Amino acid sequence: MASSKMDSHQLELFAQEFFAALKPSTRPAPPAQPLFKAPPAPPRINLPAPPVGANDPPLKRIVLGHHVVDYALRRSSRRSIGFTIDDEGLRVTAPRRVTQIDIDNALRAKGRWIVTKLLERGERREQRQQRAPVEWKDGARLPYLGGEIVLRLEEAERSHCQFDAANGELWIGVVPGLSEWQLKERVKLWFQAEAKRLFRERLDHFAPLLNVTYRAFALSSAGSRWGSCTVGGSIRLNWRLIHYPPALIDYVVAHELAHLREMNHSPAFWATVGEVYPDYDGARLALRKRSHEMPVLFEE
Repeated sequence: MASSKMDSHQLELFAQEFFAALKPSTRPAPPAQPLFKAPPAPPRINLPAPPVGANDPPLKRIVLGHHVVDYALRRSSRRSIGFTIDDEGLRVTAPRRVTQIDIDNALRAKGRWIVTKLLERGERREQRQQRAPVEWKDGARLPYLGGEIVLRLEEAERSHCQFDAANGELWIGVVPGLSEWQLKERVKLWFQAEAKRLFRERLDHFAPLLNVTYRAFALSSAGSRWGSCTVGGSIRLNWRLIHYPPALIDYVVAHELAHLREMNHSPAFWATVGEVYPDYDGARLALRKRSHEMPVLFEE
């Protein structure tokens, strides 16, 4: 029968092993692993800020939520504070009698809208910078009515511009010494003429359907508005809509004509738009998406 007693030699070995186990290890401890892996941070989009010329006053700054917004402030004789947002950032126009505190309060009241619009503009700018610029040469593809047309250049003694609708080709006669900016200007004039013709056709189509009459129509080059309508019945439409599908042009036309009955964006206004363009929500989203994807052909 084995003895349960431990002799002195065994006891000494046990003690050595026991105390050796208590000594701190000389091996470096493995790095601690997080319990949950954080998702990657979203790409940071810099909010656009207006450029400052040599004789311009410095930009103003305000914190809206988690964003620092730099904006240009201009004083005028207008009665209320106005905001304009385009690809170059936020511009504020305020009456001369309004204090800076009043301006800051107005900005904070519209803070969510301002930041959303600036983020959209910043995202669009980032996307444009990533796209290859249009090369103004024979065979270049230009956006037109939701599709593309091909630019055709041919040597000529006199400048000319002709559109071959059957083949989707815009032919430009290039005279000796013609510069690139002159070529771009000639193409832009053609786009604007097409826009004026088509927009008037669509205005004349939708106006009777809404039982309204517009008094004047003109093209605009606004950086952040597709159209506008005054109480007096003057309608302006952004000529760059000529790059977009006809269905989206119709939405903007119906939108502005509806203002002749409802000079607001109330439920009654949208019901008016819906009389002739039921899917106005889908068109608004599509127009915003397309505007982010559209290449910039002409700098203003």
